[in-house]
Amino acid sequence: MTRIRPSATVSFVVLALGLAWLVALPLWLSGTGLAHPLAGLLIYAMMFTPALAVVIVLFALRRVPKGERLRFLGMWPLRPAKRVVWMMVAGLFGPVVVIAASVAVAAAFGWVTLDLTQFSGYAELIAASVPDGTPLPPTIVLIASQFLTIPFAAATINALFAFGEELGWRGFLVPALRPLGTWPALLISGAIWGLWHAPVILLGYNFNRYDITGVLFMIGGCIAWGILLGWLRLRSASIWPAVFAHGAMNASAGMIALFPVAGTTFDMAVAGPLGVAGWIACTLVIVVLALTGQFRDQPELAGAPGRLLSAPRD
Repeated sequence: MTRIRPSATVSFVVLALGLAWLVALPLWLSGTGLAHPLAGLLIYAMMFTPALAVVIVLFALRRVPKGERLRFLGMWPLRPAKRVVWMMVAGLFGPVVVIAASVAVAAAFGWVTLDLTQFSGYAELIAASVPDGTPLPPTIVLIASQFLTIPFAAATINALFAFGEELGWRGFLVPALRPLGTWPALLISGAIWGLWHAPVILLGYNFNRYDITGVLFMIGGCIAWGILLGWLRLRSASIWPAVFAHGAMNASAGMIALFPVAGTTFDMAVAGPLGVAGWIACTLVIVVLALTGQFRDQPELAGAPGRLLSAPRD
């Protein structure tokens, strides 16, 4: 049985947070923030800092035997294979359903006003992004194309960048914290994941808030989504369902912008998938999973040979 010492876990967290600030530093030093010409590139580079922190900790502190590192991180082997495949499918499509539910929650509470017939807000947005007189297909066709591209983006380019994060959060941190119990591991890892976003959240990323409230909203969102991604990790004994789910979450995060009434606005901290509406939607799914015993069924804790997360069941 391999257990990660607290010193290695703390080292990983400090490295992941520190490297994120280091990558984002040009955005702060330039004074232009997210308007910096390299902002997009730097944000994508920041997504690989958790993976880099894992590599440094595993190689420098050697807390996992060399031959067991891929297994510990959930990268290989992919077994039980049938479960891993089905969990990958759930990861690709589940976040789309949860985010759609968050849009419904936001509408139900009056945080966004929807136009589900003319899609006037999205039509207005598209028209403003092209030169006057540019012929456009019907708005419903544009929206349908957005939905059709989500699983492809989630499984390809988005998954590539999501892997940089997931190798750290669900690959390393959740197993490292798992001896504390399932819920402490999921809650703590989610909070750290949210805090890791601080260098760009404080510049207005996601919520257009430039103070600690933006970071707190992000921590809340990452705890909610982190429980679901962590469940995929523990339920499948693999990192890959969480990677695809993270990719799908990123690919469908802007769904709410497809449906508002033209001329209306909404606050992403309240109505967005990482905001309060997203917390509610995630919580509903989490409650169902908990009531059906899904968090107790963890293959890596079931006595299978070579599993590395062995710890008493909660």
